[in-house]
Amino acid sequence: MKIRTRYAPSPTGRMHVGNLRTALYEYLIARHEGGEFILRIEDTDQERFFEGALEIIYRTMEETGLDYDEGPDKPGDCGPYVQSERVTAGIYMEYAKKLVETGEAYYCFCTKERLESLKQTIAGKEIVAYDKHCLHLSKEEVEEKLANGTPFVIRQNIPNEGTTSFYDDIYGEITVENAELDDMILIKSDGYPTYNFANVVDDHLMGITHVVRGNEYLSSTPKYIRLYEAFGWEPPVFVHLPLITDEEHHKLSKRSGHSSFEDLVEQGFLPEAIVNFIALLGWSPEGTDEIFSLKELIERFDYKRVNKSPAVFDMVKLRWMNGEYIKAMDEAAFKKAAESYVKAAFAQAGDDHVVTADGVTLSETAIDKILELVRTRIEVFPDIAEKIDFLNKMPDYDVEMYTHKKMKTNSEIALEVLKETLPILEEQTDYSAVGLHDRIMKYIEEKGVKNGVVLWPLRTAVSGKQSTPGGAFEIMEILGKEESLRRIRLGIQKLEA
Repeated sequence: MKIRTRYAPSPTGRMHVGNLRTALYEYLIARHEGGEFILRIEDTDQERFFEGALEIIYRTMEETGLDYDEGPDKPGDCGPYVQSERVTAGIYMEYAKKLVETGEAYYCFCTKERLESLKQTIAGKEIVAYDKHCLHLSKEEVEEKLANGTPFVIRQNIPNEGTTSFYDDIYGEITVENAELDDMILIKSDGYPTYNFANVVDDHLMGITHVVRGNEYLSSTPKYIRLYEAFGWEPPVFVHLPLITDEEHHKLSKRSGHSSFEDLVEQGFLPEAIVNFIALLGWSPEGTDEIFSLKELIERFDYKRVNKSPAVFDMVKLRWMNGEYIKAMDEAAFKKAAESYVKAAFAQAGDDHVVTADGVTLSETAIDKILELVRTRIEVFPDIAEKIDFLNKMPDYDVEMYTHKKMKTNSEIALEVLKETLPILEEQTDYSAVGLHDRIMKYIEEKGVKNGVVLWPLRTAVSGKQSTPGGAFEIMEILGKEESLRRIRLGIQKLEA
């Protein structure tokens, strides 16, 4: 049997990471077994339709590399692949009427007011437990109401007695009392199918073998099973995934600020890192490896290793993982992705230069040097701004920064070092990092002190920060001779004050 999976998003906004995980697992299950992966758009809820959401879905699938074999833009033998188009084709009404004919469903003409009167409060939630009122209408009464154009829905007819069981490949055998299942609506009053009914019909007609979704749908699955049984269809393999929570173990919500793929991309995360991270939200591979390309995920993925326990969206881990992906980028790709963040950190930016807030023009070569320095020191691209802000404008720092026990230096020693190195650096013509290193190391050797005694004061003077990407020589190469000397003289003034 060829495995066929489907991702069936609703076009209601940005793609939540839970939905992306579903898409990814569906994709990996199919590709791991050499099967087929289908994209289907579930737009039956017209009230929640979000303008531009279809483009978001297509773009996200492309950026994450989840290529599908069939879909709205890749028609196969099972189309249409948009549910509203399938409504127009009359597919859902046809199958709903088949259920009515066999007694597995019935027309319901109850008014909104009557349904309101059936409301109950259970466990603090207000629900409507339908009482099967319209199931008992005679055939003549039903035909009369239909002929008169009375608004109706079609409901599933679930018996009050007995149980319904199904097997989930993660959670095992699950049995529920039929009395706990309501007669859910299959066709709404606007003629559109409900999400639950359309799913069952479409999954069968499209030959879907494995259905992957969040475990919040576990409670709905018995209703699906009864539909499959009513039609005489073989149910697919069900794979329900664990909840994704935030660090406080609450369900990951849109208010978290990083609940969607687009949120994360806007925050500077790479699509490849996001996919890798999301793959591990519930799935545990064999071994200790955590960095996987999409190709490696396809090779390694075994959905039966998915956990039942909630998966925590650990932002610290995602940042670390993204940093690893940044380090692994080839030079051209990194420059293309990071250059705009570097330029944005300065007062002005041109095509081949930037101008600092202190009025210094840094060339394209300097920008390349900055990119080289920050690459191994950032986890997301927006980190760049904080790492290089001192290059844009010399910060106002406290002279206590010159005191460093490990470097065996203090303000008094630092003042002496800066005064002695200033004329050396004024005479220096080679302001490359290598040239500066060779000259200052000669001074250190002549002075007979530890490297830190000299290098800490110099780096502090030219950066005004305790932590920088790169040391004094790299910073001075980027700033150039004039600005480096200006900052060292400023350091001397501060220490003498």
